Amino acid sequence: MPPSARPSESLLPPEAVVWAFRLLLGREPGEEELDRHRRHASPEALRRALVPETYAAPLWLLAPPASTLVPWIFEPPRLSRPTSQLCTASQFDEPDYAAWCATIAEAPRPHRKQWEFCWILAALRAADAIRPGARALGFGVGTEPIPAMLASHGVEVVATDAPPEIVAEQGWGSTHQHSEDLTRLHRSELLEEAEFRQRVTFRPVDMNAIPRDLRGFDACWSSCCFEHLGGIAPGLDFVENSLETLRPGGVAVHTTEFNLGSNEHTLETPGLSYFRRRDIEGLLERLAARGHAVWPLNLHPGDSPLDAYIDTPPYALPHMKIEALGQISTSIGIVVQRAG
Repeated sequence: MPPSARPSESLLPPEAVVWAFRLLLGREPGEEELDRHRRHASPEALRRALVPETYAAPLWLLAPPASTLVPWIFEPPRLSRPTSQLCTASQFDEPDYAAWCATIAEAPRPHRKQWEFCWILAALRAADAIRPGARALGFGVGTEPIPAMLASHGVEVVATDAPPEIVAEQGWGSTHQHSEDLTRLHRSELLEEAEFRQRVTFRPVDMNAIPRDLRGFDACWSSCCFEHLGGIAPGLDFVENSLETLRPGGVAVHTTEFNLGSNEHTLETPGLSYFRRRDIEGLLERLAARGHAVWPLNLHPGDSPLDAYIDTPPYALPHMKIEALGQISTSIGIVVQRAG
């Protein structure tokens, strides 16, 4: 049960929050802070929120790939020049970030989910996939603004999300982040509904069994979806299978959870998996060996003070690197163009 849903009797005593603020921060908490920090699961979680751990990049993250098939750069990643890259603080300060937020009618905020939308659009633009008449396929779109944004630029979109039986099995219906039709995907601030429905269609699709009639697209994308497909292997298989939906030269643009803390141990459950460097690198090597064009992998974790900050439950802003279920992660985006 999420912290906001816990019954009031499980909240930390207000005195515990007050004394923690006095001891650790040397001040009294405000009323809003008192209410928010009472929602921590334990006094230890409260302590870690007030005096958070910081992130230092391990050596295995900094080394070049073992395989020469995987193109590699190591520099602060930029939205203005997208590659297969991590979410970092400096990208939120780029003029491109505010510009991409404007295209989806959102105010910029330091949150990795919003970064995923902006990075996906930046990669699609760099691949010349945002243009009138282009065809794009979205996987697991939920209620995201990308279908409406693409439609507003003349792109023909097929938006998909998990079939009802998978939603019920995984319990996603209660999150209100799932779509069953076009209703929750239209953005009136981006385009008229009639124009939206002319350019966007919807169908339920199991990402583990992509229908064979979904073919010939200029681009496909997903935003933090394939970590929910049953494990590491099914997630990686989805990325490879998504290339089959593209025309030769078409581009696949996907984001997912990246394990920043270990290249050995990770989280792998039927409902959620964190991908290690070795998982991502192995996938890109395999795809490159099969003739697909892999965009350079850039695992630079950022070098600003905010890049050392780890957000802990209950999550707030900035929300870039996070701790969850004993793992430290952030978002990674990967781009692959289908062999011609």
